[in-house]
Amino acid sequence: MGSTVSTQVQKRKALATEKKVLCDLNQSCGCDFPGGDYRPPDRKAWMAGLGTEKLHINKIVWPGTHDSATNKIGIPFVSRPFAQCQSRSIYSQLMLGTRVLDIRIQEDRKVCHGILVTYSVDVVIRDIKKFLLETEKEIVILEIRTEFGHQDPPDFDKYLVDQLGEFLIHQDDHVFRKTVEELLPRRIICIWKPRTSPHPKAGGPLWSAGHLTDNWIDTDLPSTKFDSNMKHLSEQPPASSRNYFYRVENTVTPKADNPILCVKPVTGRIHGHSRLFISQCFAKGCADRLQVLSTDFIDEDFVDACIGLTHARIEGKA
Repeated sequence: MGSTVSTQVQKRKALATEKKVLCDLNQSCGCDFPGGDYRPPDRKAWMAGLGTEKLHINKIVWPGTHDSATNKIGIPFVSRPFAQCQSRSIYSQLMLGTRVLDIRIQEDRKVCHGILVTYSVDVVIRDIKKFLLETEKEIVILEIRTEFGHQDPPDFDKYLVDQLGEFLIHQDDHVFRKTVEELLPRRIICIWKPRTSPHPKAGGPLWSAGHLTDNWIDTDLPSTKFDSNMKHLSEQPPASSRNYFYRVENTVTPKADNPILCVKPVTGRIHGHSRLFISQCFAKGCADRLQVLSTDFIDEDFVDACIGLTHARIEGKA
């Protein structure tokens, strides 16, 4: 009993220290960066607003969501707080400006997060198609993977092509150096990550797992995650020379040995530091590597930060 209490005391001290590190960094260095003051006139159609003829795929800073389809997961007030990473529907996220979606599924095509289950992936597809039909020049990266510990849904690749075929941008490394305008009217880069089923092949309508990578670490400590994100990002080649998307997740994860297990208060430890992270990317000389920035509980400020840096890049200011 005594050792358990002592361990929890040490964890509380470590957490307080890590929170202070980020707050002190924010106070001493600020969170300004090129494009940081930009506000898009219409988040729903921000790519069109920036000018798709000059907006190259590898210059975009893509605002993404982590565990995107968990807004209705589990039982409200019972199990939901332990798995919910977003409060908005997929359609609402896209309207807000989100352009990278992270969807986890199980054998029966239902969305899941660990052992908790929510609606069918049909809901996700319907929301995406609704958004695309209401806009003309927005491109979405849709990552769908079989959740750890689950089996692939049968013939899921065929399902995706049947549902999204007219919108799918085919797997081709040349896409990264093209403008949005050159890819239209196709508007979805769909990355399918099965566990045992055959992986998508080059030239086909779906993209293979290696085209969207990250270096996720399992921690609830904000400064540890912040520093890890920076370290791994700095080790990447510039986005302009890559044939894959690299994601940084501005999130932390509840740990079983900690008394706070709900997602929102835990991930809130780092949630407000996305602009600080971008600013530090410039300070450390790796801003040209930043490409996909992902978060829990996405909001307008996060989206604006990503769009602002994208605007600065196409204007030659970053």
